[in-house]
Amino acid sequence: MAENKKLAAQPANLNSLIDYQEGSVVSRTIIDKNAGTVTLFAFDQGEGLSEHTAPYDALVYVLDGEAEVTISGKLIKMKKGELTIMPANEPHALSAVTKFKMLLVMIRK
Repeated sequence: MAENKKLAAQPANLNSLIDYQEGSVVSRTIIDKNAGTVTLFAFDQGEGLSEHTAPYDALVYVLDGEAEVTISGKLIKMKKGELTIMPANEPHALSAVTKFKMLLVMIRK
């Protein structure tokens, strides 16, 4: 987390804080507090997160590329600049249509 202190009180370009890795999903935690977390993700094309639930609301903001997000069986096609909220306790999954970066903000109750 010492590296993240360098981000405090100055501008940072989110896209430059994480790189794509072939055949992988890469993550970088920016903030990890009792109230919630802020995490950057970079997905190679075709990669994703399988269906799961979380006990907290989560905001997904697409920084780059395109993704398909499924929330309680509803397919949402997303692209750069768009966001959605994944409600607590609802099953959700993500799949990268192209290489895709997102910012995930999870708010704990």
